[in-house]
Amino acid sequence: MRRVYTRKSMTEYDPRLVTPTCLYLASKAEESTVQARLLVFYIKKIQSDEKYKYEIKHILEMEMKILEALDYYLVVFHPYRALSQLLQDAGLNDINMTQLTWGLVNDTYKMDLILIHPPYLIALACIYIASVLREKDTTAWFEELHVDMNVVKNISIEILDFYENHRTITEERIISALGKLPLKS
Repeated sequence: MRRVYTRKSMTEYDPRLVTPTCLYLASKAEESTVQARLLVFYIKKIQSDEKYKYEIKHILEMEMKILEALDYYLVVFHPYRALSQLLQDAGLNDINMTQLTWGLVNDTYKMDLILIHPPYLIALACIYIASVLREKDTTAWFEELHVDMNVVKNISIEILDFYENHRTITEERIISALGKLPLKS
């Protein structure tokens, strides 16, 4: 869905139609097909106020538009394979480093990094952050890789900025915001 909106605007493609269509398309790409009629059925069941106006034909039509917008390219490469290999190469494949870096990679999916940078660079940035947090000296190992450390550091900064931005949203602010919502009677 993020890839669609990097190329098309939300005013052009309604998110209430794009979301189930992307789910439908992803299920087909992963060979775990979910029927379009079931998607529409459950969305309408959840949206009990009859606001959801789309039918099966709309999802199928949007599927073609999304495929065209993505140039029929549905492959997304993930950093996990590179992460495992790089951790082993660096001699950092103990359980603590593996869990920490894996968690960092998981959090990168909440950002657009996977759409912008190659997976191995995201994996390297996660290893860089984890090695700093765990006080592991990886300087010599990074120098041997012959990668542009400015790119790795920039990705690391983006990840850390993400955490910083989410830390400022305290539980008190969430409760306060929820308290301002009108209640249904």
